[in-house]
Amino acid sequence: MDVPTRPGDVLAQPTRARLFGLLSELRRPAGTEELAKRLGLHPNGVRLHLERMRKAGLVVRERERIQRGRPRDMWSVAPDARPAGHAPTAYDDLALWLARVVSKGGRGARGVEEAGRQIGHELISADGAVRSPERRLHSTLAAMGFQPQRIVEGDRLTYRLCNCPYRDVARRDRPVVCGLHRGITQGLIDAVSPGTKLVNFVANDPDAAGCLVELRGPLAAEAAAAGAAAPAAATP
Repeated sequence: MDVPTRPGDVLAQPTRARLFGLLSELRRPAGTEELAKRLGLHPNGVRLHLERMRKAGLVVRERERIQRGRPRDMWSVAPDARPAGHAPTAYDDLALWLARVVSKGGRGARGVEEAGRQIGHELISADGAVRSPERRLHSTLAAMGFQPQRIVEGDRLTYRLCNCPYRDVARRDRPVVCGLHRGITQGLIDAVSPGTKLVNFVANDPDAAGCLVELRGPLAAEAAAAGAAAPAAATP
């Protein structure tokens, strides 16, 4: 996800911008100590910055229980984050992925989608955290800027993607961008839950957003068991 800033904005502070960028790059929850170590900063100062970002709706905090000691704070990009007050974009990522498609000689819808599938698999594979498959997928979609909402109906899990982070480019070439997106989505699913089936992928107008990713199988069962019939809310 891109990290735009504007004067007076929460992310105008350099350390906060670095933290948000790092969480977007990791595409998974990370502890205060890990983030501090990666940035070469003291955990106490990083914690204060993260709390300020949480109050601004940019990150969410989960409490991870451990065998000994106090629960550990885990931070991730909020599903409805609006950096600098705007819907998220991810043009840097898209440029790298499109360059990869071209360099590999991708041609036609099938070639673009297959390249996207490989990219999606790599994005999830880079997530070394031990979490449930559905939470891994959801947090990855959030960090990519899609603002995902969960909807569970019967044996089907649907992610409604409330934002298109590639909208300016998709407006000019929807077949390529949406084909790449579909491939990335399939790659994410293949990596996190091979038994889950992508039963429908509905690409909507990039400005209106609301694309639908409909799944059946283990991910849907997990979401239903967790009681995710309504869109997930940010952790208070």
